[in-house]
Amino acid sequence: MPYSHRLARPDDLPAIVAIYNSTVASREVTADTEPVSVESRRAWFDEHAPERRPLWVAEDAGEIIGWLSYSNFYGRPAYSGTAELSIYIHENARGRGLGRYFLQHAIDYAPEISVHTLLGFIFGHNVPSLKLFDAFGFERWATMPRVATLDGIERDLIIVGKRVA
Repeated sequence: MPYSHRLARPDDLPAIVAIYNSTVASREVTADTEPVSVESRRAWFDEHAPERRPLWVAEDAGEIIGWLSYSNFYGRPAYSGTAELSIYIHENARGRGLGRYFLQHAIDYAPEISVHTLLGFIFGHNVPSLKLFDAFGFERWATMPRVATLDGIERDLIIVGKRVA
């Protein structure tokens, strides 16, 4: 299925949050253990300035089916050329290539926003996401053993990275 994306608009935030919240129960994608509110994500949304840290959405038949964000890494000026990627896909759109589409476009677009290094922060048990980033040449740069506890189970965080420019 061919995809396209656009910059997220403020009225997209409820759909973005709904997709994010749909991953909370899986304990595979996010360290949040309870759903978040739209209001609690407004400041996060506002941080995604299109000229340096865009937030993209993909639609199918007018419905948002996934999103990708570039986020600041560590928040200090010397790290401005590095961005963390987050990809979230609606449960009905998973396994159809949207994650691959987003990741390829994120890599290609990074130099346009002066980003030379992309990072992903992925739970060690999130095999689909690790395989996705592996397929695009991301390397495992760090393993943070047992840094998250989800439902009483300690989980590893894997940091993957790729130099793109």
